[in-house]
This record gives sequence, C-alpha cells and structure tokens, in this order.
Amino acid sequence: MKATIKAWKLFRLKKNGAITPLFINKKTELPFDVWMEAENHPTKGFAHRPGWHCTATPEAPHLSEKGRVWLQVEIQGVVEFERPKSQGGKWYLSDHMKIPSQIIPQ
Repeated sequence: MKATIKAWKLFRLKKNGAITPLFINKKTELPFDVWMEAENHPTKGFAHRPGWHCTATPEAPHLSEKGRVWLQVEIQGVVEFERPKSQGGKWYLSDHMKIPSQIIPQ
C-alpha cells in the first residue's frame, strides 16, 4: 500500500454544493470518500503535468478564491516540488486522491 499524506486542494464550488477541478475537466463533479486515479488531459495553454495538483498549505496567492473552496484531501503516489512563494511554495503531484466527506463552507 502506498503512503498516504494530507494536502490541500482548491476546488470550484458550484451553486448546488458540488465541487469540480479548477481548470482541466472543470465540469466534472468530484465524489467524496472515493480514491480517484489521476487522469491525463493535455490542454492547450497549460503545462503538461499529469496528476492531482495539491499544496502543503491552503495557500496559492496567484489563484483567485472567488467561487472556490480549499479542502483537505488525502493523496498517494506523491512527487513534491517547490514553486515560488507567490504560488504557495511546496506543491504535490499525486497519482491518487481522496476527498474526505466534510462540511463545505459556502
């Protein structure tokens, strides 16, 4: 079994309370309490970095938080990399992610 770590991810929050990815596949509603494998969707205008993109802390100053929510997630198959402090510092790319059930601030 792969090691599991906790991280933070910023999601779009829909009016119906569902959450979706920010940019790639942004219309896909994501389930809670299910391990999801990262998918690869090369998209024009975005660097090719397959995996779930998460942060060590709920900070990414370069991203707007309007209509979005930070949630703590569990990730496996992790590669760590450093981003500039203006982009939140330590980031993770992971092969798998689970969003534990939680109350979502609205």
